[in-house]
Amino acid sequence: MGAGSPIGAAVRMLVVMTVLLGLAYPLAATAAAQLLVEDRADGSLVIVDGAPVGSALIAQPFLGVEYFHPRPSAASYDALASTGSNLGPTNPDLLRSVGDRVERYRSENGLSSDADVPVDAVTASGSGLDPHISPANAQLQAARVAAARSVEVEVVLALVDEHTGGRPFGVLGDETVDVLELNVALDEATGRP
Repeated sequence: MGAGSPIGAAVRMLVVMTVLLGLAYPLAATAAAQLLVEDRADGSLVIVDGAPVGSALIAQPFLGVEYFHPRPSAASYDALASTGSNLGPTNPDLLRSVGDRVERYRSENGLSSDADVPVDAVTASGSGLDPHISPANAQLQAARVAAARSVEVEVVLALVDEHTGGRPFGVLGDETVDVLELNVALDEATGRP
């Protein structure tokens, strides 16, 4: 296996590419991310009293009546099990599940039996971990949250407005509300229940 042999060239190329792509590139990408978007590079953690309580990028369950509830999750809010349900729009199991969720949502939020329910309140996202809900979903939950915290609904609606994010680049998608960030702000504004 001489210096000019094909095997020697392959071994040298393997070593060079391992150093470049296995060490240099990841270190450079990590350093650039830390310099340019440190918050995102560190997982967009939400910090309360000096301790992380979650990520603004990953949904987590909030089940109490005093909190805004996220979208349903096909992954049971487990970031390691990110998944959709893979059920088609005419699948009887999906239709039954959505119907049950509509009834539960109306009941939890004191809505009439024929009230419109936002689609994001009763369907899971593709990943099962979408941390956002629509402003309409948050507004429909506001009365329940306000009553559970014994505050005026206007206070809660003002927090919803304050935490409603615009469309990406001003034109893409829809406005959204990050549930974790809204619930943290709610605790700060009204005191933990």
